[in-house]
Amino acid sequence: MQPIIEISGWQLALFMLIVLVPLAINWRLQLHLARETLIAVARMSVQLLLVGLYLQWLFEFNSLLINVLWLSVMLLVGASAITNGAKLSRKHCYAPIIVGLVVGLLPLLSILLVALLQPAPVYHAQYLIPLAGMLLGNSLSGNIVALQHLFNSLEDKRLAYEGALALGATPTQACADVTAAAIKQSLTPVLASMSTTGLVTLPGMMTGQILSGVDPMIAIKYQLVIMVAIFVMASVSITVSLQLTVRNSIDSNGKVLL
Repeated sequence: MQPIIEISGWQLALFMLIVLVPLAINWRLQLHLARETLIAVARMSVQLLLVGLYLQWLFEFNSLLINVLWLSVMLLVGASAITNGAKLSRKHCYAPIIVGLVVGLLPLLSILLVALLQPAPVYHAQYLIPLAGMLLGNSLSGNIVALQHLFNSLEDKRLAYEGALALGATPTQACADVTAAAIKQSLTPVLASMSTTGLVTLPGMMTGQILSGVDPMIAIKYQLVIMVAIFVMASVSITVSLQLTVRNSIDSNGKVLL
Protein backbone atom coordinates (compact mmCIF):
# COMPACT_ATOMS: atom_id res chain seq x y z
CA MET A 1 0.00 0.00 0.00
CA GLN A 2 1.19 3.51 -0.82
CA PRO A 3 1.51 6.05 2.02
CA ILE A 4 -1.15 8.74 2.41
CA ILE A 5 -0.89 11.37 -0.34
CA GLU A 6 -1.22 14.82 1.23
CA ILE A 7 -3.31 17.49 -0.54
CA SER A 8 -1.68 20.87 -0.15
CA GLY A 9 -3.63 24.08 0.40
CA TRP A 10 -2.85 25.49 -3.05
CA GLN A 11 -3.81 22.21 -4.74
CA LEU A 12 -7.16 22.27 -2.92
CA ALA A 13 -7.71 25.91 -3.88
CA LEU A 14 -6.98 25.19 -7.56
CA PHE A 15 -9.27 22.16 -7.53
CA MET A 16 -12.12 24.25 -6.10
CA LEU A 17 -12.05 26.30 -9.31
CA ILE A 18 -13.81 23.37 -10.95
CA VAL A 19 -17.01 24.84 -9.49
CA LEU A 20 -16.81 27.26 -12.41
CA VAL A 21 -18.16 24.46 -14.62
CA PRO A 22 -21.63 24.23 -12.97
CA LEU A 23 -21.63 28.02 -12.70
CA ALA A 24 -21.09 28.22 -16.47
CA ILE A 25 -23.94 25.74 -17.00
CA ASN A 26 -26.11 27.85 -14.71
CA TRP A 27 -25.28 31.02 -16.70
CA ARG A 28 -25.82 29.35 -20.08
CA LEU A 29 -29.18 27.80 -19.18
CA GLN A 30 -30.35 30.67 -16.97
CA LEU A 31 -30.99 28.40 -13.99
CA HIS A 32 -30.63 31.27 -11.50
CA LEU A 33 -28.66 29.09 -9.09
CA ALA A 34 -25.39 31.03 -9.05
CA ARG A 35 -26.00 32.73 -5.71
CA GLU A 36 -27.21 29.53 -4.03
CA THR A 37 -24.25 27.60 -5.46
CA LEU A 38 -21.65 30.10 -4.25
CA ILE A 39 -23.25 30.31 -0.80
CA ALA A 40 -23.46 26.53 -0.51
CA VAL A 41 -19.82 26.00 -1.53
CA ALA A 42 -18.63 28.80 0.77
CA ARG A 43 -20.63 27.53 3.74
CA MET A 44 -19.51 23.95 3.14
CA SER A 45 -15.85 24.98 2.93
CA VAL A 46 -15.91 27.15 6.05
CA GLN A 47 -17.97 24.66 8.06
CA LEU A 48 -15.75 21.69 7.13
CA LEU A 49 -12.56 23.59 7.91
CA LEU A 50 -13.93 24.70 11.28
CA VAL A 51 -15.23 21.21 12.05
CA GLY A 52 -11.85 19.76 11.07
CA LEU A 53 -10.11 22.04 13.55
CA TYR A 54 -12.74 21.31 16.19
CA LEU A 55 -12.55 17.54 15.66
CA GLN A 56 -8.77 17.60 16.10
CA TRP A 57 -9.30 19.17 19.52
CA LEU A 58 -12.30 16.94 20.26
CA PHE A 59 -10.36 13.75 19.53
CA GLU A 60 -7.47 14.83 21.72
CA PHE A 61 -9.59 16.08 24.62
CA ASN A 62 -12.04 13.15 24.38
CA SER A 63 -14.42 14.21 27.15
CA LEU A 64 -17.60 12.23 27.72
CA LEU A 65 -19.55 15.40 28.56
CA ILE A 66 -18.38 17.25 25.44
CA ASN A 67 -19.04 14.20 23.25
CA VAL A 68 -22.59 13.93 24.57
CA LEU A 69 -23.18 17.67 24.10
CA TRP A 70 -21.88 17.50 20.53
CA LEU A 71 -24.09 14.49 19.83
CA SER A 72 -27.08 16.40 21.23
CA VAL A 73 -26.32 19.34 18.93
CA MET A 74 -26.15 16.96 15.96
CA LEU A 75 -29.58 15.56 16.84
CA LEU A 76 -31.17 18.99 17.29
CA VAL A 77 -29.72 20.38 14.07
CA GLY A 78 -30.67 17.20 12.20
CA ALA A 79 -34.29 17.43 13.38
CA SER A 80 -34.38 21.09 12.41
CA ALA A 81 -33.03 20.27 8.94
CA ILE A 82 -35.72 17.62 8.44
CA THR A 83 -38.50 19.97 9.57
CA ASN A 84 -37.28 22.77 7.32
CA GLY A 85 -36.62 20.44 4.39
CA ALA A 86 -40.12 18.96 4.58
CA LYS A 87 -41.59 22.47 5.12
CA LEU A 88 -43.60 21.37 8.14
CA SER A 89 -44.64 23.03 11.39
CA ARG A 90 -41.96 22.78 14.06
CA LYS A 91 -44.67 22.89 16.72
CA HIS A 92 -46.19 19.57 15.65
CA CYS A 93 -43.28 17.77 14.00
CA TYR A 94 -40.02 18.76 15.72
CA ALA A 95 -40.44 16.64 18.86
CA PRO A 96 -41.60 13.49 16.99
CA ILE A 97 -38.65 13.79 14.61
CA ILE A 98 -36.16 14.14 17.47
CA VAL A 99 -37.65 11.09 19.19
CA GLY A 100 -37.43 9.13 15.94
CA LEU A 101 -33.76 10.05 15.48
CA VAL A 102 -32.89 9.24 19.09
CA VAL A 103 -34.70 5.87 19.01
CA GLY A 104 -32.98 4.99 15.75
CA LEU A 105 -29.50 6.26 16.67
CA LEU A 106 -28.71 5.48 20.31
CA PRO A 107 -29.33 1.70 20.28
CA LEU A 108 -27.29 1.38 17.07
CA LEU A 109 -24.42 3.42 18.49
CA SER A 110 -24.48 1.26 21.62
CA ILE A 111 -24.24 -1.93 19.56
CA LEU A 112 -21.49 -0.55 17.34
CA LEU A 113 -19.36 0.86 20.15
CA VAL A 114 -19.99 -1.58 23.00
CA ALA A 115 -20.41 -4.89 21.20
CA LEU A 116 -18.61 -4.53 17.86
CA LEU A 117 -15.79 -1.97 17.73
CA GLN A 118 -15.09 -1.70 21.48
CA PRO A 119 -12.87 1.40 21.48
CA ALA A 120 -11.20 2.44 24.72
CA PRO A 121 -12.90 4.36 26.17
CA VAL A 122 -16.17 3.25 24.63
CA TYR A 123 -17.26 6.88 24.08
CA HIS A 124 -14.06 7.71 22.16
CA ALA A 125 -14.79 10.73 19.97
CA GLN A 126 -12.84 9.30 17.03
CA TYR A 127 -15.54 6.62 16.69
CA LEU A 128 -18.62 8.12 18.34
CA ILE A 129 -18.82 11.38 16.37
CA PRO A 130 -18.11 10.09 12.83
CA LEU A 131 -20.45 7.11 13.28
CA ALA A 132 -23.24 9.32 14.60
CA GLY A 133 -22.66 11.78 11.77
CA MET A 134 -22.89 9.12 9.06
CA LEU A 135 -26.03 7.56 10.52
CA LEU A 136 -27.80 10.89 11.06
CA GLY A 137 -26.70 12.34 7.74
CA ASN A 138 -28.01 9.40 5.77
CA SER A 139 -31.34 9.49 7.63
CA LEU A 140 -32.15 13.13 6.88
CA SER A 141 -33.25 12.76 3.26
CA GLY A 142 -35.29 9.64 4.03
CA ASN A 143 -37.20 11.41 6.79
CA ILE A 144 -37.84 14.43 4.56
CA VAL A 145 -39.13 12.26 1.70
CA ALA A 146 -41.34 10.24 4.04
CA LEU A 147 -42.92 13.28 5.73
CA GLN A 148 -43.52 15.08 2.45
CA HIS A 149 -45.08 11.99 0.93
CA LEU A 150 -47.27 11.45 3.99
CA PHE A 151 -48.89 14.88 3.99
CA ASN A 152 -49.05 15.20 0.20
CA SER A 153 -50.83 11.86 0.04
CA LEU A 154 -53.25 12.88 2.79
CA GLU A 155 -54.16 15.90 0.66
CA ASP A 156 -54.41 13.90 -2.58
CA LYS A 157 -56.42 11.10 -0.97
CA ARG A 158 -58.56 13.29 1.25
CA LEU A 159 -61.81 11.60 0.22
CA ALA A 160 -60.52 8.12 1.06
CA TYR A 161 -59.10 9.42 4.35
CA GLU A 162 -62.34 11.16 5.34
CA GLY A 163 -64.32 8.10 4.27
CA ALA A 164 -62.28 5.90 6.60
CA LEU A 165 -62.88 8.35 9.44
CA ALA A 166 -66.61 8.38 8.70
CA LEU A 167 -66.66 4.59 8.96
CA GLY A 168 -65.23 4.78 12.46
CA ALA A 169 -61.50 4.48 11.88
CA THR A 170 -59.15 6.40 14.15
CA PRO A 171 -56.86 8.97 12.49
CA THR A 172 -53.94 6.55 12.88
CA GLN A 173 -55.92 3.75 11.24
CA ALA A 174 -57.12 6.03 8.45
CA CYS A 175 -53.49 7.04 7.76
CA ALA A 176 -52.10 3.50 7.91
CA ASP A 177 -51.90 2.88 4.16
CA VAL A 178 -50.50 6.34 3.46
CA THR A 179 -47.93 5.96 6.25
CA ALA A 180 -46.81 2.57 4.94
CA ALA A 181 -46.47 3.97 1.41
CA ALA A 182 -44.42 6.92 2.71
CA ILE A 183 -42.04 4.61 4.59
CA LYS A 184 -41.69 2.36 1.54
CA GLN A 185 -40.90 5.27 -0.77
CA SER A 186 -38.32 6.74 1.60
CA LEU A 187 -36.47 3.43 1.98
CA THR A 188 -36.41 2.59 -1.73
CA PRO A 189 -33.29 4.72 -2.49
CA VAL A 190 -31.41 3.12 0.43
CA LEU A 191 -32.27 -0.37 -0.81
CA ALA A 192 -31.25 0.57 -4.36
CA SER A 193 -27.93 1.91 -3.06
CA MET A 194 -27.32 -1.28 -1.09
CA SER A 195 -28.10 -3.42 -4.12
CA THR A 196 -25.54 -1.65 -6.33
CA THR A 197 -22.81 -1.01 -3.76
CA GLY A 198 -19.57 -2.63 -4.85
CA LEU A 199 -20.73 -3.30 -8.42
CA VAL A 200 -21.78 0.18 -9.52
CA THR A 201 -20.70 2.44 -6.67
CA LEU A 202 -17.84 2.54 -4.18
CA PRO A 203 -19.12 4.28 -1.04
CA GLY A 204 -17.35 7.36 0.24
CA MET A 205 -16.23 5.94 3.57
CA MET A 206 -14.66 2.86 1.99
CA THR A 207 -13.02 4.92 -0.74
CA GLY A 208 -11.66 7.37 1.83
CA GLN A 209 -10.18 4.56 3.92
CA ILE A 210 -8.55 2.93 0.89
CA LEU A 211 -7.10 6.26 -0.28
CA SER A 212 -5.69 6.79 3.22
CA GLY A 213 -3.85 3.47 3.05
CA VAL A 214 -6.19 1.09 4.89
CA ASP A 215 -6.28 -2.51 3.66
CA PRO A 216 -9.24 -2.88 1.22
CA MET A 217 -10.73 -5.84 3.10
CA ILE A 218 -10.75 -3.88 6.37
CA ALA A 219 -12.40 -0.96 4.58
CA ILE A 220 -15.02 -3.30 3.11
CA LYS A 221 -15.85 -4.75 6.53
CA TYR A 222 -16.38 -1.25 7.92
CA GLN A 223 -18.51 -0.34 4.92
CA LEU A 224 -20.72 -3.41 5.35
CA VAL A 225 -21.28 -2.47 8.98
CA ILE A 226 -22.10 1.14 8.07
CA MET A 227 -24.47 0.27 5.20
CA VAL A 228 -26.49 -2.12 7.35
CA ALA A 229 -26.50 0.38 10.22
CA ILE A 230 -27.69 3.16 7.89
CA PHE A 231 -30.57 1.01 6.65
CA VAL A 232 -31.62 0.07 10.19
CA MET A 233 -31.29 3.69 11.36
CA ALA A 234 -33.40 4.94 8.46
CA SER A 235 -36.06 2.25 8.96
CA VAL A 236 -36.45 2.87 12.68
CA SER A 237 -36.18 6.67 12.67
CA ILE A 238 -38.59 7.12 9.74
CA THR A 239 -41.16 4.71 11.17
CA VAL A 240 -41.10 6.27 14.65
CA SER A 241 -41.09 9.84 13.29
CA LEU A 242 -44.06 9.22 11.02
CA GLN A 243 -46.10 7.38 13.63
CA LEU A 244 -45.55 10.10 16.25
CA THR A 245 -46.05 12.92 13.72
CA VAL A 246 -49.43 11.50 12.74
CA ARG A 247 -50.49 11.40 16.39
CA ASN A 248 -49.13 14.88 17.09
CA SER A 249 -50.37 16.67 13.97
CA ILE A 250 -53.87 15.19 13.61
CA ASP A 251 -56.48 15.79 16.30
CA SER A 252 -58.98 13.24 17.63
CA ASN A 253 -61.52 14.30 14.99
CA GLY A 254 -59.08 13.62 12.15
CA LYS A 255 -58.29 17.25 11.35
CA VAL A 256 -54.74 17.84 10.10
CA LEU A 257 -53.28 20.65 12.22
CA LEU A 258 -50.41 21.62 9.93
